[in-house]
Amino acid sequence: MDKKTLPSWELEEAAFEWGFALVCGCDEAGAGPLAGPVYAGAVILPSDLELPWLNDSKQVTPKRRDLLFDQIRASAAAWAVASVSPEEIDATDILSARMKAMQLAMDALSPAPDYALIDGNRDKGKHFAITTPHETVLKGDGRSFSIAAASILAKVSRDRYMEEMAEKYPQYCFEQHKGYGTRLHYQMLDQYGPSPIHRLTFLKKWEASRHE
Repeated sequence: MDKKTLPSWELEEAAFEWGFALVCGCDEAGAGPLAGPVYAGAVILPSDLELPWLNDSKQVTPKRRDLLFDQIRASAAAWAVASVSPEEIDATDILSARMKAMQLAMDALSPAPDYALIDGNRDKGKHFAITTPHETVLKGDGRSFSIAAASILAKVSRDRYMEEMAEKYPQYCFEQHKGYGTRLHYQMLDQYGPSPIHRLTFLKKWEASRHE
């Protein structure tokens, strides 16, 4: 991997220059799946920290994500993970759930951040908004060291949860697709119907196709 493609400290350093002392990165995982919660990670890292191979979680192999997950937690000044349930996603909407998960993760940081770098270009939904002073960063998990670390925390935490759910509901093969709408997942839905952890609002097209 070309080191030039890796995230940097540029955005964090800019925030330090503005006078913010504790800058966190925040990202979420699991906005798109048909099942399971949406997770968010938030992390404040020491500004001299070096973690080879740290990148957007989607660009890192599962084995390396697990290693980075342990390294980030061991090295961070503060870290936290939060989630919002499928039931709440159905009761509100996925954008609001993403915002709530990220704010919950940031609220759990101790010490509390002065400023946050938020992955993406949205900071509020219909029901919830980010309240920590912040900026949104498009493709931030590939640009900011802190956001990349947060993306690892969120992704690994969610994947591990879905592996636990695979043991509870083995017929759905959650360990393989982690709840995403793969061909196998739809085949299992056709055979068994929704589980208690499915997002029913995400299954409307599938349900409509069954009645055609």
